[in-house]
Amino acid sequence: MSLLVDNIGELVTNDPSYGDDPLGILRDAAVVIEERRVAWLGPGAEAPAADDRVDAAGAAVLPGFVDSHSHVVFAGDRAAEFAARMAGEPYTGGGILTTVAATRAASDAELRATAGRLRAEALRQGTTTLEVKSGYGLTIADETRSLRIAFEVTPESTFLGAHLVPPEYADRPDDYVELVCGPMLTAAEPYARWVDVFCERGAFDADQSEAVLRAGMALGLAPRVHANQLGPGAGVQLAVALGAASADHCTHLSDQDIAALAGSDTVATLLPGVEFSTRSPYPDARRLLDAGATVALASDCNPGSSYTSSMPLCIALAVREMGMTAGEALWSATAGGARALRRDDVGTVRLGSRADLVLLDAPSYLHLAYRPGVPLVRQVIHNGVLM
Repeated sequence: MSLLVDNIGELVTNDPSYGDDPLGILRDAAVVIEERRVAWLGPGAEAPAADDRVDAAGAAVLPGFVDSHSHVVFAGDRAAEFAARMAGEPYTGGGILTTVAATRAASDAELRATAGRLRAEALRQGTTTLEVKSGYGLTIADETRSLRIAFEVTPESTFLGAHLVPPEYADRPDDYVELVCGPMLTAAEPYARWVDVFCERGAFDADQSEAVLRAGMALGLAPRVHANQLGPGAGVQLAVALGAASADHCTHLSDQDIAALAGSDTVATLLPGVEFSTRSPYPDARRLLDAGATVALASDCNPGSSYTSSMPLCIALAVREMGMTAGEALWSATAGGARALRRDDVGTVRLGSRADLVLLDAPSYLHLAYRPGVPLVRQVIHNGVLM
């Protein structure tokens, strides 16, 4: 079966060969989908026939959003913590242990239901590719079941046993790192593509973080790093040195950090939902982009510091608060996220790419930032299927 999407007023391809800028915009366009892939795209007047048709009615059509950083396998609620922050309490990351306790106490069915609900919520808002981390179990059994549930949601599953040192290891963090690097990683590895670590004061230092990442890499997992969120630190430099796909947060960067990112294949993944929810300083995306670094946007959907699954919200925040143009923010939320996951089949609309399309109830992608908070996603085609 083939599907024709036509009467597209503005088609964002993210392939510069189709237009004059990185978004590769085609106007009055059409797309044909066959076998879950893009089989044809071009001027609507030249579109071939297909078995079925979706009329875009002159609206904008985009690649599906690629959310390359989320934590949707968890239990519990931290609304009171959010309210306290809004009343002036600073964010320190310590509330993670509240979620750890709730997650350990939850059943598999409860964790699966939450992950599924948030995945469906994200899909309704146009997210067709989602990365999901563990990190709220911090025992061998709980990290393994968290990864197993994450792997049911997405192939982009990430082992984050080194999220925080759990209370039972508070006085012996090196013993916990040894556990993570050994039996915990061995048990969780079958369900993970990536290995991640929270390289931050109060979590894991540079040596501990490197040990975790190298242990994961020895098992075939590719590295990514929570880096430079709460203050200056070694996370970005470690990510670049190990060839990590992504350094995430990047809120506090030195000139050396920016130069390292710009001279590497490591993507700087920015998470503006965190700063919105914690009243922390926003990352300076403009500095990164002007230096030549690759930037991605992601939601960091989690119950503590960024309880949003909305990539359109992240785009609006990036434009309003982080110095990005609307086009840069859209590219970072699609093609940038794909680079952060080292994927070339998503985040674009071109021949052979996976057929992930978002139809907006708007004439242009500019409306994502222009009309924040408005449910502009009218329809989603995911893997060739109209949702």
